[in-house]
Amino acid sequence: MGSIKRSEVRAAQARTAELFARTGIVLTPEEIEGIEVASFGLGDLEKEGLELVTYINTDRYCAKELVLFPYQTCPEHLHPPVGDDPGKMETFRCRAGKVLLYVEGEPASPVQARIPSGSEAYYTVFHEVELSPGQQYTIMPGIKHWFQAGPDGAIVSEFSSTSRDEFDIFTDPRIERIPVIVED
Repeated sequence: MGSIKRSEVRAAQARTAELFARTGIVLTPEEIEGIEVASFGLGDLEKEGLELVTYINTDRYCAKELVLFPYQTCPEHLHPPVGDDPGKMETFRCRAGKVLLYVEGEPASPVQARIPSGSEAYYTVFHEVELSPGQQYTIMPGIKHWFQAGPDGAIVSEFSSTSRDEFDIFTDPRIERIPVIVED
């Protein structure tokens, strides 16, 4: 746990680039090379992970594309205040596939998502928001949330205030936001 092999990163980057191409979202060669693979140090990228491209992240705003493979889950977390900043506010707009977003509020019964086995204790909010292409939802600062792709995977555009991923607070204490990449 804690690290991911370089070959796994390259394979996830290639799969992500192919999904963008199939969807008609054009990336530059530099953006394709720079696709971030977030395995969260949990050792099972297919189950709990996220692939992303950051277009811009300044001290005022941020724009990213988030890619989830089929049933891949971004673990529960929140964006806390940082200094005088109240924390990241983000809008998710589904571009392709289906995304199940869970936030604080009245829980769904039953929950449509597949809660990752072995991590059940770290998923605590279950107000369900289903996003299909063209639909969007805004998450306010400090609100716990997690999300999972449907059977075809998903691409989500994220528009937000400044992103400071290193300050995100995850419910699961095992998570390492920036895991080590090891050569293989």
